Amino acid sequence: MELLDIITDETVFIGLEASSQEECLQAMAGGMEKAGILSNKDVYIAAVAEREHKGSTGIGFGVAIPHGKSSGVQTPGLAFARLKSPVEWNSLDGKPVQLVFLIGVPEEAAGDAHIKILIALSRKLVHAEFREKMLAVNSTAELYQVLQAI
Repeated sequence: MELLDIITDETVFIGLEASSQEECLQAMAGGMEKAGILSNKDVYIAAVAEREHKGSTGIGFGVAIPHGKSSGVQTPGLAFARLKSPVEWNSLDGKPVQLVFLIGVPEEAAGDAHIKILIALSRKLVHAEFREKMLAVNSTAELYQVLQAI
């Protein structure tokens, strides 16, 4: 699955001001709702919160990949935020996050779509160069170039 196929201008937040994990997720889910990815934002946010309670999606290196399988999701989607200031996320390495990739998949298509998106993201995130470029993007167009390049 190509990341560029599931991310839209409405789901990209560069310089997002959020003081908490919850505030960040609300803003990003709002973009997913505007883009037509979500049919019910509240149901989706509840699924994401439930997943976070099972274990943090803060994977380290200042990156979090929160995700939710939910009936509130109409079609697989991805939101990206580069936070203006790092936010505490209970990350595996104990450090706050500044790059957030929010994944939404419909409950009925959860297994396949969810795994494909995570694999596509993971292949990029293992590269320090990719993470550095993501921290440096200043526009949606630049973001799309970075996602396509590596």
